[in-house]
Amino acid sequence: MLWQGRSVRKATGGRYHPARSKRRSEIGRAPADTHIGEDRRKIVRTYGGNHKVRALRAMYATVSNPATGESRKARIETVEENTANPNYVRRNLLTKGAIIKTELGRARIVSRPGQHGVINAVLIT
Repeated sequence: MLWQGRSVRKATGGRYHPARSKRRSEIGRAPADTHIGEDRRKIVRTYGGNHKVRALRAMYATVSNPATGESRKARIETVEENTANPNYVRRNLLTKGAIIKTELGRARIVSRPGQHGVINAVLIT
């Protein structure tokens, strides 16, 4: 698992001398790696007893048109561009900021599928 506490090194390269060790509450989880397919979600218990919904696979996105202000459910065809990682395009992984091709046109994902469990997108020209 990934430890998400403070680094041992300062920005200058110097070293922090930690007053305490790592804590179990500071570890992260493996990424959801949401990709295109029949809808599949997973509910995860988080710190404090809260819940997150992880979208493991998704076929549809709620696409809003900023010009008209209306939103419609659209089928996701493919991932065209992803600034987070070029390999995500080949693997058709859905992340925030990814440009997807839908039946309504090209759209940018504005939600976080691995955190929210839904895919919301905005049409782009």
